[in-house]
Amino acid sequence: MEVLALERTLTELDHVRLLSLVRRQRRGDGSPAACVAIEQVLDACAVVPSRQVRPDVVTMYSQVALQDPASGVRSKLTLCYPADAEPAAGFVSVLSPVGAALLGQTVGGVARWSTPAGEERAAEVLAVLFQPEASGDYAT
Repeated sequence: MEVLALERTLTELDHVRLLSLVRRQRRGDGSPAACVAIEQVLDACAVVPSRQVRPDVVTMYSQVALQDPASGVRSKLTLCYPADAEPAAGFVSVLSPVGAALLGQTVGGVARWSTPAGEERAAEVLAVLFQPEASGDYAT
């Protein structure tokens, strides 16, 4: 699975935490494909201090409004760490294909990923409805 990370932005804190998560996953029984996807993002993104990240960037624990360009269906997701993932409630792990594709995207960007069944999917980021850093939370 290839996840393009061009023009993506991560906060320093998200970058450090995700790097640590990938290392833990690699030592444990984590999904190698998920680690590869996040590693691609980590290797190719711009890293900025939390206080300097733009409010239109999808960071960890951001809630985003999305639209499928093919069907027009809209949805809301919150990007989270695997331990907090509850897909049915809209909390999507950063290690999932959609989570890795959303990380670091900006409003107007199109996240692209492959489902476990091999289907190609895409979603345009319509809005960042909540971003911890924009609300003054630089430690989440």
